[in-house]
Amino acid sequence: MKVSIVIPCYNEKATIEKIVKAVCSAPLENREIIVVDDCSQDGTQAVLKKSVSTLVDRIIYHPVNRGKGAALRSAFAAATGDIILVQDADLEYSPDDYPVLLEPIVSGKADAVFGSRFMGGRPHRVLFFWHMVGNKFLTLLSNMFTNVNLTDMETGYKAFKAPIIKSIQIEEDRFGFEPEITAKLARTGCRIYEVGISYSGRTYAEGKKINWKDGVRAIYAIFKYNLWPRRT
Repeated sequence: MKVSIVIPCYNEKATIEKIVKAVCSAPLENREIIVVDDCSQDGTQAVLKKSVSTLVDRIIYHPVNRGKGAALRSAFAAATGDIILVQDADLEYSPDDYPVLLEPIVSGKADAVFGSRFMGGRPHRVLFFWHMVGNKFLTLLSNMFTNVNLTDMETGYKAFKAPIIKSIQIEEDRFGFEPEITAKLARTGCRIYEVGISYSGRTYAEGKKINWKDGVRAIYAIFKYNLWPRRT
């Protein structure tokens, strides 16, 4: 199977080349790498043009900053693989975990796989207690509506069969993508698996971007996409 690795990127000058090289070294036989730069302002675009463009299959540049969800919409539309895997542009999630993340799909057991930071015995950097509490609260709230027993709904590491994810209309522009896609996947009745992954979280000084406002939007998205789904 061909795997499309999609990398949404915003102001990741210090890490984008490193993560792309790590993706290139990951144990995959047939891959496609697509980077979507969401109008970075820190010099990321210069790194992409100078050092990254020869390593990837395609770079999409957004003329204005629109958010992670919008970047993923562009990436999903451009992807040509049988499986689409979301890889953040920082170094929090390791491409060494690709075999674990992809195995349920490759073996025919799953249609979508979530990489959980809260299960399994893989290395996990110890950081913010209240972030962990917030993640578990949002996951619990989402599970109550979807009736899907996840441990980490907010994870940035997800893989999908391409026809599944391409059939879903993504409406959220920013970090509301996670609860939105969870609700819409659950509503399709597709087979969702969860696997333990390693996690090397970063501090705000190191470039972490998500904040309490994104948590509020996630709560809104959980209600919106579970209680008032759009009819198409």
